[in-house]
Amino acid sequence: MFDRPVSGERAVLVQLDLNQGMLDERLSEARLLVESAGASVEAVVGGRRARPDPALFAGSGKVEEIAAALQAHEGDLVVFNHALSPGQQRNLERALQCRVVDRTALILDIFALRARSHEGKLQVELAQLDHLSTRLVRGWTHLERQKGGIGLRGPGETQLETDRRLLGIRVKTLKARLAKIGKQREVRRRGRARRDMLSVSIVGYTNAGKSTLFNAMTKAGAYAADQLFATLDTTSRRLYVGDAGNVVLSDTVGFIRDLPHALVAAFQATLEETANADLLLHVVDSASEDRDSQIEAVNKVLTEIGAGEVPQIMVFNKIDLTLAPAAVKRDECGNIGRVFLSARTGDGLGLLRDALAEAARAATSTMNVVADPDTNTD
Repeated sequence: MFDRPVSGERAVLVQLDLNQGMLDERLSEARLLVESAGASVEAVVGGRRARPDPALFAGSGKVEEIAAALQAHEGDLVVFNHALSPGQQRNLERALQCRVVDRTALILDIFALRARSHEGKLQVELAQLDHLSTRLVRGWTHLERQKGGIGLRGPGETQLETDRRLLGIRVKTLKARLAKIGKQREVRRRGRARRDMLSVSIVGYTNAGKSTLFNAMTKAGAYAADQLFATLDTTSRRLYVGDAGNVVLSDTVGFIRDLPHALVAAFQATLEETANADLLLHVVDSASEDRDSQIEAVNKVLTEIGAGEVPQIMVFNKIDLTLAPAAVKRDECGNIGRVFLSARTGDGLGLLRDALAEAARAATSTMNVVADPDTNTD
């Protein structure tokens, strides 16, 4: 009864209104997350609650509604677009007799699918094991015959019966390997710094067009797709910006609201590229109705990783969808604050290149002042 296909799973999505706001946008994003994980959303169960139910999150009446939707649509799993406690997840699985995946596990699962580099795979596994460590005590007897599927990829298939001691050993090993890779990354970063090149990191909400912009600027051929978390591994390229010389441009992982803390911790070494950058290009999907809250979510993560004080240029992408003209806007100090462009069509890319050249010249001027201070005294 519980043998499931690894792909093409049928999901019942649960999105409750807990007064967070932007409910339609949250639901649309949840659909994309489920589809990015390889499942289809067959039914959506909603409802309003003042606060989550301590035992079942959704309450007993709503759980009966979820069960009815499962049966009517022959669902394989239930996805909550909320963070569930281990107890809530265990109780829901017992009540529904199927797999229950929360938002955190869903995002981790997508990261497991997207990871390509050795470092990326180590980081994802560390985050999954951190999430799994609080759930080792629950009963998985009704899932024993499952092989893979959403929420069970990566270590989820092999570590469910591992005790805490062995899990702890594995976590320690992963952290040691990532620390070694982090030291190697630091050596490369210092090498770039010695060459006095401006370090620029592209950041932004997932699917805002960061990799498309990176490819358009550098011709790097980095993977870009209309899907959430298409990029996990940081890619850096030198970019010539005219008389200002070269800058180092880095494409980084996309952010999302309520990004699991385990992921932020596991990707710390990768995210240090962002925290140590001289300038951030904060790419915004200007065609999204939810762009303001997306900007807020990105800035929240930047603060969490120590990059909150790094100077930013806001890059409003996808003007081909909004029909806005390519443009540059400056702040009250005369510095470039916003660039409006389309990474897909190339409209406005020259303006961004000029903005980077201006930033590089300003950085070089500052470094020269520091290196050769005026020592004349009266």
